[in-house]
Amino acid sequence: MAAHVERTVAQLAEARSRVGRVIYGQETVIEQCLITLLAGGHGLLVGVPGLGKTLLVETLGSVLGLSEKRIQFTPDLMPADILGSEVLEESGGSRSFRFLPGPIFTQLLMADEINRASPRTQSALLQAMQESRVSIAGAYHALPQPFHVLATQNPIEQEGTYPLPEAQLDRFLMQINIDYPEASAEREVIIKTTGLTRALPEQAMTADELAEAQKLVRRIPVGDSVVDAILSLVREGRPESTSSEMVRNYVGWGPGPRASQALMLAARARAMLTGRLAPSIDDIVILARPVLRHRMALGFAARAEGITIDQVIDSLTETLR
Repeated sequence: MAAHVERTVAQLAEARSRVGRVIYGQETVIEQCLITLLAGGHGLLVGVPGLGKTLLVETLGSVLGLSEKRIQFTPDLMPADILGSEVLEESGGSRSFRFLPGPIFTQLLMADEINRASPRTQSALLQAMQESRVSIAGAYHALPQPFHVLATQNPIEQEGTYPLPEAQLDRFLMQINIDYPEASAEREVIIKTTGLTRALPEQAMTADELAEAQKLVRRIPVGDSVVDAILSLVREGRPESTSSEMVRNYVGWGPGPRASQALMLAARARAMLTGRLAPSIDDIVILARPVLRHRMALGFAARAEGITIDQVIDSLTETLR
């Protein structure tokens, strides 16, 4: 097993390096995306236009050897446009239905501006994200494996959008916020992306190797201290069971057990991605924001006083340091 782990760690390091050759100045975002995929989950990318979200997803698909498709969500998009539909065919005097798979039948799906679609269409993703299958006309159709959704959302322009319901938000392992790059990184973007040639992503892994890495992540041992830290963090985030005055005053509802599962898997994945054989409490502190920020809701008092969800999460992780 040790040799298997070392080979996988080396592959992941090379994959991370190759993504970084195309996406400049977003090391934390790249790390969180790779952790999401390693943990077998789905990610919600939140950032203003022009920060390279689409390019990031395309690059990840190329580097990890995944088939990749993109859906641009719009208010008139229907569930059949995503899932596929049955068509009636006539051949040799007989008629039969044939299933035409939609763009969701891929290994890495980019759901661009997911909050622009109607709730009916958003809900079409739920079963696929949770069960890796869809049902059409009463028949189940399995999706390719591995299957991941990386959805994007614009946090500024909210006119004509439909906020994702809590049940769907909870299906995302992480909410990955993408901020403006540093000045040095933006300078690199300007110079390297406006010439005659651009860096192209190079494959570092295959889909089967990624699937094996995902299985390996679940075999990584987790110490009792890390498990206790996860339980403490998640339970302290609930107004009903917290000892934190900040949570009681500002949080409307807190994270459920799926948050604990997500932290456990993400911590294991981060340990492997950084070449370690076991996660630490530092991993929990670092991953708390992306795992919890979409699983907690602020109350009116927090919005009135300008308190952010990240500030609440930071106050909880202070007790773990």
